[in-house]
Amino acid sequence: MRREALESAIEAIERGEAPVLALEDVPAFSKGRPHIDAAALEELLASLTEDDLPTLRRALRAIDEGDIAWLGFKLVFDEDAAVTNVDNEVTRKYGEQGSADGRPLVFFCNDAKEVVCSRAYSPRDLFQMKDVTRGPSMHTEQFDGLTWASAPLFDAVRVWLLGASDVASYVARYAGQVGFDVTVVDYDPAFVSAQRFPDARRIVLDGEGFSQIEVLKADAADYVCVLTRGHMHDPESCVWALRHGVHYVGMMGCKGKNEAVFDLVTANGVTEEQWESVKRPIGLSFGAKTPAELAIAIVAELIDVRYRQRYSEEARAKHERSLGRL
Repeated sequence: MRREALESAIEAIERGEAPVLALEDVPAFSKGRPHIDAAALEELLASLTEDDLPTLRRALRAIDEGDIAWLGFKLVFDEDAAVTNVDNEVTRKYGEQGSADGRPLVFFCNDAKEVVCSRAYSPRDLFQMKDVTRGPSMHTEQFDGLTWASAPLFDAVRVWLLGASDVASYVARYAGQVGFDVTVVDYDPAFVSAQRFPDARRIVLDGEGFSQIEVLKADAADYVCVLTRGHMHDPESCVWALRHGVHYVGMMGCKGKNEAVFDLVTANGVTEEQWESVKRPIGLSFGAKTPAELAIAIVAELIDVRYRQRYSEEARAKHERSLGRL
């Protein structure tokens, strides 16, 4: 969620007005999920008062501090059901009380499970609020009468797909669905089409091949997937990624092809140490063969890299223990 949108909401409340935000300011409301739409957002914003300012200001501080945190929303579509819903026979028990009330609510929660909220909440509400740390759709259908949404307060990792190959088209689809900011680059507009990459940022290079890729700039936090069509432009793609010092570079291809790429990239100034940092072949290894399967393997690896980047060894070990894997 953009800082400017939060500031606008705070200023409106301070003036005694209901904030006005567009759907793009809070993207969770434009994804077509049940009960989470423009009308729900309008109702939520109309419910905010000065009591909600500490929550919104905590969200601002999280943005400034680079915290892994979310602004969350309780959305009620059946007031009676929301306050009277009961535990089911399968999941953990949270007592006799349903939601604390039948009103919409805004709250803050970070990955350390710090919750800031303007009103009292029930144990069942708290379970749902803490669950936003696992993604905006976790357990939203578990209790009747209400649903939950969230907006991350941290930037999405940018993933560059160098080459508009068939594998890249699937990677773009899957990576976007799990929260990456995807940019695809190629020199042929027929391949970099809205039909093949409907939700990615699309860049068509001037001229033939990848000779003009140097005009593009990547950040150190970015990830790069080298997926050029026919592997023809893997060398210049690797050189570009390594010169920018991005966090992750992965390249598709067999050992023989990669040895040829090694000769070409080192001839362009890449060191052996830099070359060894390239994940090759890209993706987790579990027998993937088709473009869609290979894309799943690649996106799974991107998720793993992001997880390891964001969390300390101590935090990862705690998570692994909670899953019974340590």
